[in-house]
Amino acid sequence: MTKTVYIDCSPFMLGLLQEVMPDCAQKMVVNVGDPDAEGIVSLAAEATTVLNGHTMMDEPLLARLPHLREIIFLGSGATSYIDVAAAERQGIRVRTISGYGDRSVAEHATALMFAATRKIATMDRELRAGHWEPLEGMELAGRRLGIIGFGGIGQTFAEIGEALGMAVSIWNRSPLPPRWSDHALPLDELLSQSDVISLHLALNDTTRGMIGAARLALMKPTSILINTARAGLIDSAALRNALEKGRIAHAALDVFDEEPLPATSPWFSLSNVTLTAHAGFKTADASRRLLRTAVEMLVG
Repeated sequence: MTKTVYIDCSPFMLGLLQEVMPDCAQKMVVNVGDPDAEGIVSLAAEATTVLNGHTMMDEPLLARLPHLREIIFLGSGATSYIDVAAAERQGIRVRTISGYGDRSVAEHATALMFAATRKIATMDRELRAGHWEPLEGMELAGRRLGIIGFGGIGQTFAEIGEALGMAVSIWNRSPLPPRWSDHALPLDELLSQSDVISLHLALNDTTRGMIGAARLALMKPTSILINTARAGLIDSAALRNALEKGRIAHAALDVFDEEPLPATSPWFSLSNVTLTAHAGFKTADASRRLLRTAVEMLVG
């Protein structure tokens, strides 16, 4: 019986897996590519453990994997891809991996902050189109950075913000570590006072849509909103409306309600957004940490 199957490995991750686990070919079946439901059943019909990087697994699919007892999701947001409640009903344990990308995502948020405040992507597009115009930017030192959510990524981003000379304010659902306790602000105050606002919290029933029209209206018209967490934290239609009306200056987004973005996405018609392809975690360093943890789970 095939015990472990990595159902959706990419060529990039395969190279790192072979580095982290040189005997991976003897330890598991590794499928390079993105199988459909029939492909998953063909690959994993006899598997007891599945490694899943980004593949949707709903209840009907899980029911077709009778030997499956464990899914190791290669990330922290398993509920976005796996029907965890259905898995539990079928006796399948879903395990997640957190912390591996804290530095990578925080640095990506920093890159988006610089891109937005210095209009880097805008000038790049204009120069390629033959239009030379040096655009005015914003210095970050002395500006207020508002961080919503203070797990590992939020804490790392706060340290970067402080190193840049920014005043850091934080809203979190649970008490802050002593090092940061003096930086706490109520959410609405943080939104109204911050020059740059960055989201770093999980998506669940209490956080879904928490940044809607009313809270966007609290923000400064010069403010920048960054989201490298989950698209569902923001009411996307309300954000587009705020950007179109100039109620906030810019949004820098790495996550979207529909991924990949379709060619007809309304985000493409806005000039005051910077868009990246859900790549915040995508570094070799983070992926090595991710795979090392997954391997430890397999052998532990």
